[in-house]
Amino acid sequence: MKNCKLFTKVLFIKFVKKNYMMKTYFISWFVALTCFSCANEKKSDTIAYESNTRAVNYNRFLDRGNRQPVDFVEAAEKSINGVVHVKNTSIVSDDFSYLDYFYGRNKSPQNRIGTGSGVIVSPDGYIITNNHVIENATKIEVTTNDNIRYEAKLVGTDPYTDIAVLKIETQKLLPYLYFGNSDNTKIGEWVLAIGNPFNLNSTVTAGIISAKSRDLNKLDRRNQSFIQTDAAVNQGNSGGALVNLNGELIGINTAITTISGGFEGYSFAVPSNIARKVFEDIIEFGTNQKGMLGVQGFAISPEFEKFINENNIKQSEGFYVSKVLENMGAYNAGIKEGDVLISVDEIKIKKFSDLTGYLESKRPGDNVKLGFFRKDSKKYLNVKLEKTKTIQFLNMTLSNLTKKEKEDLKIKSGIKIVESGELLKGQIENNSILIDVNGDSIEAVDQILQIEPENVRWITYINPNGEKIRLRF
Repeated sequence: MKNCKLFTKVLFIKFVKKNYMMKTYFISWFVALTCFSCANEKKSDTIAYESNTRAVNYNRFLDRGNRQPVDFVEAAEKSINGVVHVKNTSIVSDDFSYLDYFYGRNKSPQNRIGTGSGVIVSPDGYIITNNHVIENATKIEVTTNDNIRYEAKLVGTDPYTDIAVLKIETQKLLPYLYFGNSDNTKIGEWVLAIGNPFNLNSTVTAGIISAKSRDLNKLDRRNQSFIQTDAAVNQGNSGGALVNLNGELIGINTAITTISGGFEGYSFAVPSNIARKVFEDIIEFGTNQKGMLGVQGFAISPEFEKFINENNIKQSEGFYVSKVLENMGAYNAGIKEGDVLISVDEIKIKKFSDLTGYLESKRPGDNVKLGFFRKDSKKYLNVKLEKTKTIQFLNMTLSNLTKKEKEDLKIKSGIKIVESGELLKGQIENNSILIDVNGDSIEAVDQILQIEPENVRWITYINPNGEKIRLRF
């Protein structure tokens, strides 16, 4: 009996303990479940709130790969020693007035100092800079990043693209920049501008490419095709380097748009593909060799809405061919008036500078693949670029004379004025012969490309009757 009571008591204590542990377990599990449910509810509320306040195309995973900062150090280290300071000394004469003569004041020529930048593009000392940096220079000095000064020789210039080539003589191999492919640059891509603004050597600024194929003046004859960037460029940066994050040269800094005279958010660079081609042409031929399609026309835009509607043009972008020049590449390949050019070697043509900018990197004899629409049909043709045969200058259409034409006219130099154009219509007859500009003899149309229209003071020509006439501007 006593043992039975003891056994019963033990069973009771075990039962109570077991129930207590079970109770504790269930209470703990319940608390954990409640917390988890509340957390999920709160998270659901947060997601619901975010989904109500964010755009429908929001993706919270989209920016996970873009959180690391951009590092410019490597690109700067690769580039900075390949950029030099350029000092240009020229001689200018002050205007001499009647008062100076009356009072016996004698004004002698004065030295004028200009500064800019340049880019070393070969270890033996060839340098690319802007034509306007060294224009009219009587002496050019170049200072490298390690403060060694050299006297530079002018190899050649191309005012059309604002590129000039210098050469310095040195016994050591110089650090230089590699050319990148400017056609592969993208809008939004990070770039560095390296130069010497305000005589501050080795200045590096950063920005992005904000536009491509930018033509600053659609009314001039240059058909510029600049890379536009918001990297700070100021006076003295001209001729300096625009590089990508690999330290490759993708442009030569050339111009800014400004009201105050300083940087205001936009700067412009000659694409490296154009700069490289002009550099190589100057080294090999002395002048820029331009490869021409042989078409005239305009870029399709809302400005020509009436013409577009009247001619049932369905394309909203491209280059409308209004005239095809005989015996040029486009004519020989089969391009016709009314065709709309939409691509050249897979480069899309949205505006005229897209086309001309790409062709500036090509030479006579190169072949390009043109994509175009002829009415509603999309076609492709391979076109061989030709050397310049006719050019536009002061609204005149000019062409070279053949050897026989020069013999018949009994002249050694001169070019033909095919059409006098609107500016000089009534003053110069068609088929006259232009023999000099400002007293400098003209032998080929290539020379005209080196002349700025605003610098023309007079021209001399022979009219169809054989009379020599000088026309002043």
